[in-house]
Amino acid sequence: MAISRESEGGKWVLMTTAQTPTNIAVIKYWGKRDEALILPVNDSISVTLDPSHLCTITTVAVSPDFEKDRMWLNRKEISLSGARYQNCLREIRSRANDVEDKEKGIKIAKKDWEKLHVHIDSYNNFPTAAGLASSAAGFACLVFALANLMNVKEDHSQLSAIARQGSGSACRSLYGGFVKWSMGKEKDGSDSLAIQLADEKHWDDLVIIIAVVSSRQKETSSTSGMRETVETSLLLQHRAKEVVPKRVLAMEEAIQNRDFVSFAQLTCNDSNQFHAVCLDTSPPIFYMNDTSHRIISLVEKWNRSEGEPQVAYTFDAGPNSVLIARNRKTAVSLLQRLLFQFPPNPETELNSYVLGDKTILQDAGINSVEDIESLPQPPEMSSSFQKYQGDVSYFICTRPGKGPVVLPESEALLDPKTGLPKNL
Repeated sequence: MAISRESEGGKWVLMTTAQTPTNIAVIKYWGKRDEALILPVNDSISVTLDPSHLCTITTVAVSPDFEKDRMWLNRKEISLSGARYQNCLREIRSRANDVEDKEKGIKIAKKDWEKLHVHIDSYNNFPTAAGLASSAAGFACLVFALANLMNVKEDHSQLSAIARQGSGSACRSLYGGFVKWSMGKEKDGSDSLAIQLADEKHWDDLVIIIAVVSSRQKETSSTSGMRETVETSLLLQHRAKEVVPKRVLAMEEAIQNRDFVSFAQLTCNDSNQFHAVCLDTSPPIFYMNDTSHRIISLVEKWNRSEGEPQVAYTFDAGPNSVLIARNRKTAVSLLQRLLFQFPPNPETELNSYVLGDKTILQDAGINSVEDIESLPQPPEMSSSFQKYQGDVSYFICTRPGKGPVVLPESEALLDPKTGLPKNL
């Protein structure tokens, strides 16, 4: 083998740590035309969320002392035997190049990557599998980190086609800002990849508030839900052929022109149609719950009372709502309305009820739970309104954010000497 350690001692571990954002689709991906390659039945468009509030951090390490590929997710060891992990590992290894770390005296020849094993440690700073696109950020981070470790030359768009084979939405997390996943036409999936429509600075007025209604794992996984929809829903066929192509063009235009009214209408309509497609599946799939519906009602009433949309809502495969406000002033009013109708339980501290960018709380004049109790009733709410204390687990205030980055070695999750998780 052409693997060498020029300095004394012989033993070595080479590592890369990366951070990747999650994303929220505003034109939804639901349904595959090829299960194995994860090729979608329609294009989709997403907003990348600020990784300082929602991200995956992954450390990948290689060493001749590792006996097999191993992975830890959120501090628990998991199996890498699944096809999705294997596809990503195989695709990246086949594109690996020579690597030399002069400082550590390490040289790895291109052909030797096939024989070397990797250790992977991945951590989400938000609930896994609760409808917040954790698998999207996770597979994007895995592919991005491995590509950096193995000196892969492909650009982000080409890497997105590999991440797609782990989780469809993962391809959209290879970029910041506003991203389109082009469904492609080729049978091998080579043209089914992500394209950045605009970076995060293009429309930086937008503020995003996520209401985490439940952080439990969902009853119907996205994978099995999509399969059942493709097999049984006539509405999905109509959506993919007739509705989405027009919506994608309109959404691209709305983003380019920073046209919030069109953006909000398209986002809400597409979220509602996605959930209608889930209901049109046999047996029907229910991802939203009563709290989700109450949040939709709150936004719809407010938008109507203002005469044009102030806020867009969208729900992925779960009950959590992602609310996109047109600007910061609107986001402050939105947070006041949400806290008025969904106050925390008595024992909940404000600090753990509103996460992310807490400066929005200060702008809203809320410094304590007592301040929530004294919020005035919004004028558009009827006198017979009801408060739903404790129905929301917590809120996250965030914004559109940047794409993947390599982090310094000081932030590695694996021990640089052993290549094992630091927290074990």
